[in-house]
Amino acid sequence: MDNKKELKVSAIENGTVIDHIPADKVLRVVRILDLDNSGDLALFGVNLESKKYKKKGIIKVSNKFFKDVEINKIGLVAPNASLITIKDYKVVEKRNVEMPTEIGGYVKCINPKCVTNHQNVSPKFKVYVREGEGIRLKCHYCEKTTKQNEMTFIG
Repeated sequence: MDNKKELKVSAIENGTVIDHIPADKVLRVVRILDLDNSGDLALFGVNLESKKYKKKGIIKVSNKFFKDVEINKIGLVAPNASLITIKDYKVVEKRNVEMPTEIGGYVKCINPKCVTNHQNVSPKFKVYVREGEGIRLKCHYCEKTTKQNEMTFIG
């Protein structure tokens, strides 16, 4: 008898696997990508063992290949995640998510007085990382800083 413990999850024929998501961020990634309202098969796991991160999450989505905007959203929530593209049950590409340096249009400015919250102006931010504090967004218009845990995704 083999004592090796394994997690067995169905393979996907075509689609994308998002791996190395912090376990506490998996559901947030599901929501910001609107996977809970998609017609495609989506499987996710949390608190899986990982040599590199101790605990991690994973999401498998059939028939879905993410656009740059969606990948940028993942990068803001899980900057160390990796994307694995599957075609005909084979891995055709594996890459790390890269955090964007600038974003626009899909995160709300935290400042209630910002012009983007009162007029038809699309939000724009510079993205940076503050050592020990994580990802920050600096609004192009009002210069207010939004912390990673304060980000509200729109659209």
